[in-house]
Amino acid sequence: MELRHLRYFLAVAEELSFTRAAERLHIGQPPLSQQIQALEQEVGARLFERSKRWVRLTEAGKLFLRDARQILAQSEQAIVTARRAQRGEAGELRVGFTFSTPFTPLFAQVIRQYRQLYPHVALTLHEMATLHQLDALEGRKLDLGFVRPPEVTLPDGIAMTMLREDPLVLILPADAPLARRRTIHVSDLQGMPFVMYPKEAGTGIYHQIFRLCRAAGFVPQIAMEAGEASTIIGLVAAGLGVSVLPQPFDRIRMKGVAYRPLADSAATTSLLLAQRKDDASPLVAAFVALAKAAGAETGTPG
Repeated sequence: MELRHLRYFLAVAEELSFTRAAERLHIGQPPLSQQIQALEQEVGARLFERSKRWVRLTEAGKLFLRDARQILAQSEQAIVTARRAQRGEAGELRVGFTFSTPFTPLFAQVIRQYRQLYPHVALTLHEMATLHQLDALEGRKLDLGFVRPPEVTLPDGIAMTMLREDPLVLILPADAPLARRRTIHVSDLQGMPFVMYPKEAGTGIYHQIFRLCRAAGFVPQIAMEAGEASTIIGLVAAGLGVSVLPQPFDRIRMKGVAYRPLADSAATTSLLLAQRKDDASPLVAAFVALAKAAGAETGTPG
């Protein structure tokens, strides 16, 4: 059964006249009658009662009309949905983000704008560490990811778009002598206990801290590990050590903690948008365009 047969049937059922239905469909009356007869044979039931003066729906025709209208409406909706998806206005988009990303104004701006501009897209967000996001992108479990520099070799199939730079900040007890200094370098942290993400957490900051400390001539002494930034900051407040995190985390205000910039030029991190190189989805392209615009607008915090 073809959709055109249902449209022919619907025209006759609504006009209750083969002549008027044929005019409405811009076809001849004999071909229309033949198509309706063929439809009745395929259905296995008479759909119309006919005489020279009138056309009426049979009981089977009345029930068939209800379902035919529903099928045609669904087919029209399927076309609309497909066209929206082709324009990047419908479908599903899965976006990952690192733990620090929600603390950046850029993230909130992009998500809000995307939801306003593309209300028919099912946007799902997943909090994941950078390395786990890259694995999910390769495994096609994510479409995009807000990530920090992974400090490892980037997979061949992944492309990165630079969005913004964030300084790294030192997090230390507010009463620590170092908190009173105006200028602090990574080398000043030698011998201090560090509170850090565990290595298996998959964050790029873990490797970056080690790289910065080695460049300053020492290896950081890890006193405690924690999987959440708020936990790390709380452990610093408890006097268990110091930590280094991206500046957006300084929005977590906790008594007994001080945030201080690091003077080293390498003590910065980028917020990047990761995607698969072979992904030509218009949904992805639309999101990337918004993220680039937001990155150019928000810039690098000073």
